[in-house]
Amino acid sequence: MATADQIKSLIRSHLSKDDERFHTLALQIAAHEAHQGHTSLAHDIREIVDKSRKIRNANMLLTFPQDLAEMALPESPDTPLSAMVIPTPFRDRLQRIINEFRQQEKLKRHGLSNRRKILLSGPPGTGKTLTARVLAHELHLPLYTIQVDKLIMKFMGETSARLRRVFDLIKDQQGVYLFDELDAIGGERSLDNDVGEMRRVLNALLQFIEQDNSESLIVGTTNNPALLDRALFRRFDDVLHYELPDEELRRHLIENVLANFKGRLGWKPVIAESCDLSHAEIDHACRDAIKDAILLDKDKVETKALIRTLHERRQTHQRK
Repeated sequence: MATADQIKSLIRSHLSKDDERFHTLALQIAAHEAHQGHTSLAHDIREIVDKSRKIRNANMLLTFPQDLAEMALPESPDTPLSAMVIPTPFRDRLQRIINEFRQQEKLKRHGLSNRRKILLSGPPGTGKTLTARVLAHELHLPLYTIQVDKLIMKFMGETSARLRRVFDLIKDQQGVYLFDELDAIGGERSLDNDVGEMRRVLNALLQFIEQDNSESLIVGTTNNPALLDRALFRRFDDVLHYELPDEELRRHLIENVLANFKGRLGWKPVIAESCDLSHAEIDHACRDAIKDAILLDKDKVETKALIRTLHERRQTHQRK
């Protein structure tokens, strides 16, 4: 059973309303019980903590002012890092962001700061938005998706003013703030079709990101990194470039999605048909094949059926 010190610490954290400390101690007790062979009890404790955290995160969700609510999508993600099908070096970089955030006080004691401003670039469907959800889940923070295109107003100065209000919220309410499709306002200032107002908006964005010293995590995404102003890259602590999945990752992803519906697949034609498809497109193709199998009263997905749905995705998202 839990030690006397653990029980006393648990009571203190509860009475002081330190929820995060309480959850940490509860998980330490679960680990202790698991080590003692009490796996059922350890599992029950972890489930209680997970449920409590989800309720806490849901209650933490910020209600945006009415004029900003249309561009912000709040959620409490439940996707862990382990669910992502990504290369090991990439996983290690995300784990480093998580570890630094969790132990930021230790870094501060040595005059260092944790990675808080992350830029994700790469083709659509490769996991950029999913990464933000994973980071929010792993850090037990709510996720707020800022739809950058809806920030832009038609009157001079309004966009920058709204942008300032967003960064005020970032400072006041801790969370993971995802700026989706950042290139909508972060375009290269030297582009011929640029206008004065958008240059002012970009300058404001650069200033707000650089001056931000909040406790939140800021995540920006772009499908077209070549369109972003070079100065924007320097404002981020880390830049992660996403790629389409290679053969090994495609097979791993297909196996994960099909799970109990995976029969004896002919991998060579399946891997060939999935070439140049993104993570999201492969996921959708697998789920289409599963639905077809269910409607045909089959308990396994056959190779021909999966190749057909993959082919349909290739046609739907034909690349030029």
